[in-house]
Amino acid sequence: MADGIGVAGIYVHDQDEALAFYVEKLGFAVHTDVQNGNFRWLTVQHPDQPGIQLGLFRPGPPMVDRDTADSLQAAVAKGAMPPLVLVVGDCRAAHERFAARGVEFTQEPVSRFGSVDASFRDPSGNGWKMVETR
Repeated sequence: MADGIGVAGIYVHDQDEALAFYVEKLGFAVHTDVQNGNFRWLTVQHPDQPGIQLGLFRPGPPMVDRDTADSLQAAVAKGAMPPLVLVVGDCRAAHERFAARGVEFTQEPVSRFGSVDASFRDPSGNGWKMVETR
């Protein structure tokens, strides 16, 4: 087993809604979905990257207290968290495919910096930059 990052997590306000978005609209697959009391460990995986999981977590105990969880939820909803980057082979084709599945883009594909990129947000407000590989 190699050392390294296995899960990168984001905060979501509704795990079921997030799960539907990432699986049905972006084409990720469920990796782990287990419950421990009120805590749900939910991760998805991009089909072309089996070595890393994206955690879809609700902020709250045991990771943070209730007041901090409320602040984090508000920040996510405003799109104030760091953007995530989804790398694709063809940004315009991916844009068409995802838009047809109901992904709402905040920026249409644009050519710049020698590549093409577009932007969208998930249902919780997390910002994504979709970048075409060079």
